[in-house]
Amino acid sequence: MGSIIGTMGCSSSVADRTSEKVIRSAILIQNWYRFRMARLEMRRRYSLSIFQSIEYADEQDQLQLSNFFTFMLDHCTPSDAVSEILASPCISQVVGENLCLTEFEKKIDVPDSYYGPRLSVPLTIDDANALLHAFKSEQLLHAHYVLQLLYETRRVLKEMPNITRISTSYSKEITVCGDLHGNLDDLLLIFYKNGLPSEQNPYIFNGDFVDRGKNSMEILIILFAFLLIYPNNLHLNRGNHEDYIMNLRYGFTKEVSRKYKHHRDQILCLLQDIFSWLPLATIIDNKVLILHGGISDTTDLDFLNALERNKVKSVIQPPRSVRVRQDHVKNIPTTRPSEQIANQNLAQKTQRISLSGSTGPSGSNSSSDPSVKEWKQILDILWSDPRSQRGCTPNKSRGGGCYFGPDVTAKLFKKYNLKMLIRSHEFKTEGYDISHNGKVITIFSASNYYEEGSNRGAYIKLNPELIPRFVQYQVSEHTQRQNLHDRVGTIESSALKSLREKIYAYKPQLTSAFAQYDLSGTGRISVHDWAAAMESVLQLGLPWRMLRSQLVQMTPDGEVDFMTCFYDLKISQPVKEVQPALVETLCRYRKDLEIIFNIIDKDHSGLISLEEFRHTWKLFTSHLGIDVTDESLDKLVLSIDYNKDGYIDFNEFLEAFHVVHRLERKANS
Repeated sequence: MGSIIGTMGCSSSVADRTSEKVIRSAILIQNWYRFRMARLEMRRRYSLSIFQSIEYADEQDQLQLSNFFTFMLDHCTPSDAVSEILASPCISQVVGENLCLTEFEKKIDVPDSYYGPRLSVPLTIDDANALLHAFKSEQLLHAHYVLQLLYETRRVLKEMPNITRISTSYSKEITVCGDLHGNLDDLLLIFYKNGLPSEQNPYIFNGDFVDRGKNSMEILIILFAFLLIYPNNLHLNRGNHEDYIMNLRYGFTKEVSRKYKHHRDQILCLLQDIFSWLPLATIIDNKVLILHGGISDTTDLDFLNALERNKVKSVIQPPRSVRVRQDHVKNIPTTRPSEQIANQNLAQKTQRISLSGSTGPSGSNSSSDPSVKEWKQILDILWSDPRSQRGCTPNKSRGGGCYFGPDVTAKLFKKYNLKMLIRSHEFKTEGYDISHNGKVITIFSASNYYEEGSNRGAYIKLNPELIPRFVQYQVSEHTQRQNLHDRVGTIESSALKSLREKIYAYKPQLTSAFAQYDLSGTGRISVHDWAAAMESVLQLGLPWRMLRSQLVQMTPDGEVDFMTCFYDLKISQPVKEVQPALVETLCRYRKDLEIIFNIIDKDHSGLISLEEFRHTWKLFTSHLGIDVTDESLDKLVLSIDYNKDGYIDFNEFLEAFHVVHRLERKANS
């Protein structure tokens, strides 16, 4: 009996020890899993922070470029600039007020070989379905029908108020979509999940239809088609990217040029006018305000509803009355007659970007120039972002609009008896975000915005009780096949590549900043000093200490070998006998120069003359306060391959200043 009891006790003891080991193992596995997931989440978050910081810095660069255009218009316009503008495409020439549709249709022939959709006014749902089918098959709509559609869209938009008021009483739910940014697959998925727009299924699209993605034109055509079919059930608000100067930088202008090369001027000109006629906001049941960006402490909905919205062609170009004039041109030596002629031609060509907007001093039209208050009101609602802190402060991250706190929201709601603000404008990992105690909702509908797998898209369903219901999605079969580790690795690798390119573009400034801490000239500084130097120059607000291991090498004694920031980067094609600082400057402003050169390239040949190149660079560097000697510029010109007629292929030239990576570090090293 005793032996039996002893055996049972032994078995119980063994079982307890086994159970304890299992529990300990489970805890270890759980801790390891939690640590791994936390580390992946940390990498994902700082990668997205890198993307967003660079995006906002790029928007500030775009504002700087807009200032350069203003500089050109205000200071470099010759006396006969008006005749030059009249000779360029403008709204009155493309689809003038007195031009009837039958005359317009005769302008562009549609060949028998064209097998795409053939539209006729008034449009029907069959036309919309034909467009959807064609775009799924990657077909292009013929330019004849594009211009016809844009003409009709402009006519309809001109009849709409600045602030559209709609009601849920006519439908069970209203769908609100945020930024699409040229991602056609997101729009098609929304229609697949939620149904096509109709009288029973109304939609509000809250701006930023274009730029960045490759199918901005197709998105506009689809939305405009449904607008013409259901003008009371599909509503479009203007976003900050419905702006022709923004389009120069972020891809839409280039997309139109590629798809409709022979008719790009007419299409772009008409779209510029259409964008200026897009409504500014929508109000549902007098309770829900929907606009693209946000509000400020001076937002006045009554004033917004009464102003002439079409006068603001580009919200990032201030009215002439508030432009800061800096006359650098007087300091630019132009001793040769040929240089003076090139300078005048450059000014004339640059002025063409204004199209039907404001002109230079000799052609200014004060009646079409918005007042400061009109411009500021529209700027704030298109560019502002919410934040948790009280008050209203300038939005320094973007360079335009403001940050508005919950008190600013509460004040506006009390004044206009509102209960909810729905806005877009900001990337959100889950496709939406709720702030200001549930009163402000951000909706973002472009999935995979920065990189495949970076985020979900979402839209909102609002019922008559005005209770929001969020629907999330993500367009990507490839992402679904990847595990979480691979998805985060892809996002991180892409983010770090963009950051390293930014670092190389600021190499001279960073080197100087590092030297201020390296008083002994050892090439090494502390981690704290390295992080301070990085932030002082780049001003991206990133966790530099966390990113240190990805960007720079450490010495055995724990200091940063700061020049290793640049070791894995180089310019794609070395430019001989040109000072490195000039090469790095060209690298930094490569995107700006591409925009400027494309404007100068009137015939879209990809070529500009040597004189135009010289003066573009002189004017641009003068405007930015960059000191470049004539000798350095001449060496740069001599290093360029150009044809016997003295023309430069500026795309090939800019490719010489593309940053490439000699060595890719592992994302998780």
